[in-house]
Amino acid sequence: MGSAKNQSNAARKARIEEMRRAERARERRNRILTIAASVVVVAGLVVGGVVLVRSQSDDGDKAQADAKTTGKFVTGEDGVRTWKGELGRTHVAKSVSYTSEPPVGGDHNQVWMNCNGDVYDKELKNEHAVHSLEHGAVWVTYTSKASKADIEALTAKVKQTPYTLMSPDEKQKDPIMLTAWGHQRTVTSAKDPNVGKFFETYVQGEQTPEPGAACTGGLSE
Repeated sequence: MGSAKNQSNAARKARIEEMRRAERARERRNRILTIAASVVVVAGLVVGGVVLVRSQSDDGDKAQADAKTTGKFVTGEDGVRTWKGELGRTHVAKSVSYTSEPPVGGDHNQVWMNCNGDVYDKELKNEHAVHSLEHGAVWVTYTSKASKADIEALTAKVKQTPYTLMSPDEKQKDPIMLTAWGHQRTVTSAKDPNVGKFFETYVQGEQTPEPGAACTGGLSE
């Protein structure tokens, strides 16, 4: 009798212990699954955040068309190309797709390039230089096809003339070009008399949307 009872108790203890082992094993599996699920969720959030940041960054770099600019160039007898139509003047943070190179106006960045006779040895972002044009500056640009003598002579002229700036621009079609707000022309050399005529007419000329606005206090590089 006693032996049977002892066997029954042993069996019951064995079943209880087995149940406890099974419960502990189940708890371990649940913990592992919970941790794994948490890792997946966190990884998803991280990836999603990276994608969102990249998307926002890419979107910030995308060019936008200048919807307010409409019209076309008309070339006068003096060789100056004049924009006949509207030129946008909205301040934007994105790059702008302009209708010409260099552009003669349009939407632009809120910060201008310094244009108090400033000469730059690197290409400028159009969005900043266009703002300088809005202030009445004349922008002298050149390609690698321009002679060293012409570049030196134009550099000296720009440095002596407030409301002008100068920079290389390999994307333009001619070796030397002069640009003001809404106006542009090609010149054959620094000795071309049209250089002086263009400066006289368009440095703070009647075309200036914001006459007297600063040409200092902007970007210097």
